[in-house]
Amino acid sequence: MDNRVRIVRCASYGDASVGRAVAEAVEPWGGFGAFFKPGQRVVLKVNLLRGSRPEEAVTTHPAVVKAVAAAVREAGATPILADSPGSGLPYTERTLEKCYRRSGYLGLADETGLELNYDTTSREVLFDDGRVAKKFTVITPVLEADAVVNLCKLKTHTFTMLTGAVKNLFGVLPGFDKPAYHARIRTVDNFADVLLDVAFFVKPAFSIMEAVVAMEGNGPGAGEPRNVGLILAGTSPLAVDTAAGAITGLPPENHPVLRAAAARGIEPNRPEDVDVVGPALEALRVPDWKWPPTVAGEGGFAGYGPLQGILRALLRNSLSVQPRVRRERCTGCGLCRESCPVSAISVINDKSYIDEKLCIRCYCCHEACAHDAIQLRRSLLHRLVGGRF
Repeated sequence: MDNRVRIVRCASYGDASVGRAVAEAVEPWGGFGAFFKPGQRVVLKVNLLRGSRPEEAVTTHPAVVKAVAAAVREAGATPILADSPGSGLPYTERTLEKCYRRSGYLGLADETGLELNYDTTSREVLFDDGRVAKKFTVITPVLEADAVVNLCKLKTHTFTMLTGAVKNLFGVLPGFDKPAYHARIRTVDNFADVLLDVAFFVKPAFSIMEAVVAMEGNGPGAGEPRNVGLILAGTSPLAVDTAAGAITGLPPENHPVLRAAAARGIEPNRPEDVDVVGPALEALRVPDWKWPPTVAGEGGFAGYGPLQGILRALLRNSLSVQPRVRRERCTGCGLCRESCPVSAISVINDKSYIDEKLCIRCYCCHEACAHDAIQLRRSLLHRLVGGRF
């Protein structure tokens, strides 16, 4: 496996800056021309959690999509933007059009020849090499593409700590298939195994992480934009995620995806496994990176060896962070209800209510809410012993 990660500084979203950064990011591999043949169809799998303005740092920035689409077109291939938006949103033409428009993607078709996918069909696939997920449903444009470029965004995540190259590929599952996995697989470690299975099935030709402006805090949809000024690229999604973890200061043992990879004996899963082309990871470390409060609940016992599983089982509820509805912000739109994999949310008189006894702490409701109406409340024990990790 090629464990190289090219890291390029990119201070702004100006066309010239981003175009240069993308070209430099893929240069160690000979550029896209070394991977794609004329006439091929290449899916650009963006992070399209929901329709959000580019400045909110929720979705892959259109300037990066534009630069990659132009480079793919220059190689003679046809770029196609595709994704199934996040939990709570149906995989329909109407949803896609709304998300494309709000995220700034509609105009890219005329500027670069980028095709915007509106095919909302999907097919079930078998994956014998999967550890947990040996059968799942994948959106058609990904299955029919000659290659996939994984255009992820560096963001925190209330369930998986970080969302990056591996997690972004979970979006190839259509619509409500995603929360259904949370209903069946309720621990972050098992969920990380599913993420690895999906990523190994997709096998993107490239993973390009957009971290010009990243997201910290309560990501992936309600966090705070953070200027990082980087573009990361590699052929291994794991290598890119390992580098991102080092840059944000997340120890590998607290990174669920890297932890799952290490349990399988798959590298890279530690910074020393990555061959960095560009500035050293130590020089790129972002100071005082803000993590979601949920980090302590899932990763807080990573250093306790064989006691880790026992402590998690005994204290999961008392150490977990509970989602609460902020009534003053709730519009009663119902996206949280649709995203909940265990039907723990109801909408009464245009306000959402969460049944705490049914809640499994997957935070799909928090991810789905576009109004920041789902608050993550820490328990007393969590505040006393949670700490940073």
